[in-house]
Amino acid sequence: MKPIWILARLTFHEAIRRRIVLVGLILGLLFLTVFSLGFGLVTAEVARDSVLRPEVLGRVMEKEMASFLLNAGLYAVAFLSVAMAALLGADSLAGEISSGAIQTVLTRPIRRADVVLGKWFGYAALLGLYLLLMAGGLLVSAYLQSGYLPPNLLNAFLLLFLEALLVMTLSLACSSAMPALATGGTVFGLYGLAFIGGWIEQIGSVFNNQTAVQVGVITSLLFPTEAIWRRAAFEMQTPLATILQMSPFTTRSVPSPLMVAYAVFYLLLALTIGIRIFQKRDI
Repeated sequence: MKPIWILARLTFHEAIRRRIVLVGLILGLLFLTVFSLGFGLVTAEVARDSVLRPEVLGRVMEKEMASFLLNAGLYAVAFLSVAMAALLGADSLAGEISSGAIQTVLTRPIRRADVVLGKWFGYAALLGLYLLLMAGGLLVSAYLQSGYLPPNLLNAFLLLFLEALLVMTLSLACSSAMPALATGGTVFGLYGLAFIGGWIEQIGSVFNNQTAVQVGVITSLLFPTEAIWRRAAFEMQTPLATILQMSPFTTRSVPSPLMVAYAVFYLLLALTIGIRIFQKRDI
């Protein structure tokens, strides 16, 4: 196990030095700034309107608006994390193979499986830190301005982390067999397919169209990222939003815990396939 942790640490430090991480942090800080400003302006306006309403109704309105804005912000955070995961994984093995740098590592007594696992753990640690900073900044800003925090935060964070890990793992697996550009196109294409399929499933559930719901389920099986996000959104939404379905971030077709288990299986399978391909690849 020692070579894996050494490679994971080297991968983590190398990834931090790459410009993509710096760009991601800068964009993340800009996003947090804009979100905090917008959140403050909107919640202040809702609070002023609430003064003219009964006290209980005013509190409900403030809570529901804060919940809506937080879900919207976390949706953006999830997308930024997914983009970071795809870009990190896509150029990982493919970039080192094309440049010949991987040969320097493989000349040492290190198994190829250890190389893949080391990179996976290094990128996983970086993604976890990035997601913690982004989501944590969002939640702290919202709490300081409104006093609201959504329910089931730990479950929601773990699900968002799982979504990012799914994208990174598939990118890493594809990177062991394809060039970086082809890997990026494949992963983002599957992510877009899952996104569209998820909305088709949602609309189908509204109109009780089982065919549309099945289309969404099939796309979730192909790549379960959107299903994991919808489960995370379900964990964080308020009971009133669940009943009234009054937000685009509420979900009528809620992915079950079985889908979460399938996503974990999907991740492990993709990682295993990536290791096998890299072990057999002629470098």
